[in-house]
Amino acid sequence: MSPRVLLFTGKGGVGKTTAAAATATLAAGRGLKTLIVSTDTAHSLADALGVEPGEVAPGLHLHQVDTQKSLERHWGELQDYARGLLVELGLDEITSEEITVLPGAEEVIALLELREHARDGRWDVIVVDCAPTAETLRLLALPEALDWHVTRLLPVGRRVMKVVSPFVRGLAHVSAPGEGVMDAAERFHRALMDVRDLLTGDNASVRLVFTPEAVVLAEARRTLTSLSLYGYRVDAAIANRVFPAEGADEWRAQWVSAQSRLLAEAESSFAPLPIHVVPYLPAEPVGGQALAEVGAAMYGAADPFAAPAVEPPLKLGADELTLALPGADRDDVDLARKGDELIVTAGPYRRILALPTALARRKISSAVLRDGLLRVRWAASGSESEPG
Repeated sequence: MSPRVLLFTGKGGVGKTTAAAATATLAAGRGLKTLIVSTDTAHSLADALGVEPGEVAPGLHLHQVDTQKSLERHWGELQDYARGLLVELGLDEITSEEITVLPGAEEVIALLELREHARDGRWDVIVVDCAPTAETLRLLALPEALDWHVTRLLPVGRRVMKVVSPFVRGLAHVSAPGEGVMDAAERFHRALMDVRDLLTGDNASVRLVFTPEAVVLAEARRTLTSLSLYGYRVDAAIANRVFPAEGADEWRAQWVSAQSRLLAEAESSFAPLPIHVVPYLPAEPVGGQALAEVGAAMYGAADPFAAPAVEPPLKLGADELTLALPGADRDDVDLARKGDELIVTAGPYRRILALPTALARRKISSAVLRDGLLRVRWAASGSESEPG
């Protein structure tokens, strides 16, 4: 059985690492074998837990990515080819080594290692402390974006390389990629698609962490829309650093009033998702005991490790596609058709959906966005598709 996978993200500085660490500590305290990992290059998890990576408490393991070793395992053949090519072009080995480090490598490798941890059968719960929202959205969009390019380009590339390799070596005096490099690219692609399947599956969900501030709440709303666009379930929001109303002096009373208004907005924006509230604590929670108390306060009587109650954002039937885009309005969303692809844009983010053969040759009869749900219907079978 797949482990329960929980991803935590939010605007930088809202306390997502604390929320992730508190959730993992709570899981281990309930007897669940728990792994906590980070895709955030800041590596704040060890600081929050007050420990070094490893088994940090009974049943709780902290894993920190060793980028260099993992790169050699997942990216090695491709990197070796690129490095060798740059040396052939006259760059020294040290410069070539630096240039061929994959941008965002640490975050990507963390995803690939997450796949391996989920497969090994050791864990009941895996908690992922993600990077701030913009980086997380780019990272979670990567597997599908890469799939779009690889599916179209790699088969063509194999055929072309067989023809042009002798000419590349003879005329340009550099090496063309061989079958081993192409195979490595395919393995890398398949691994990332496995990660996407894991994170969009029935046992995975995202939790949005925010503080009751207007700018932070606005970003959290956009993040909810964007995560749904890419097919990731969000099953809860966590409001952090909320001032208690009791005993507030004049200064704090102003904060309580402002936060109460913003929390009401959040409840309206995120409904029907639950919002778990973490009070503003008198001291930073560091270490197992403090984090366990935060976890208990955050979830109360709720079961944070139950399977997500929300439906997958994307559903595709025989005649209709529905895509949940909570918080989006008509000005935010654009829909285009190109051949057998449907291109959905929500704000600054775009998703290309490959249509099944049964729909690819049929016309779209209607497309409506209502109450955060995009509903696209196709005309009766036998209709030719609209041009381009």
